[in-house]
Amino acid sequence: MTTGLTPEADATLRAHVRALLTQAQAHITLDEVLDDFPTARAGERLPGLPYSASEVLWHLRFTQRDILNFIQDDDYAEVRWPQGYWPHDPAGAARDWAAQVAAYREDLRALLTLLDDPATDLLAVVPNGVNAGGQTWLREFLLVADHTAYHVGQLALLSRLLRA
Repeated sequence: MTTGLTPEADATLRAHVRALLTQAQAHITLDEVLDDFPTARAGERLPGLPYSASEVLWHLRFTQRDILNFIQDDDYAEVRWPQGYWPHDPAGAARDWAAQVAAYREDLRALLTLLDDPATDLLAVVPNGVNAGGQTWLREFLLVADHTAYHVGQLALLSRLLRA
């Protein structure tokens, strides 16, 4: 249970964060975007854009995994920003679309398991955290939700442009 919260408040907070990670809130979900995504064109970079949809999906999956590693791995190694967070092989990212989707979903399930565990004190600093006031479990879950929402919006727009 989250220190300082009643059991009811703790459960409510977890439910809100879970909904933010899994349901349409002020945005659509990744699954909704992927339902009719033109995957045959996912590796195509449109004029004026520095990335393709497959690169955005790769980045989304990789970043979520990096946060999962950060909060649970004793031997976590920080990834160099920004180059470590984008695919080095854009063509490979395009070929691996289904694998990226599956890995994203698997890692989201792992995050949700941690979120749902009452032993996870949402206000405590994660094991690898260095900032007592900032790198809490709650912050990391919200960071995943915020980052995902941002890139889901990009993928939604790319889907429309690629079908045009």
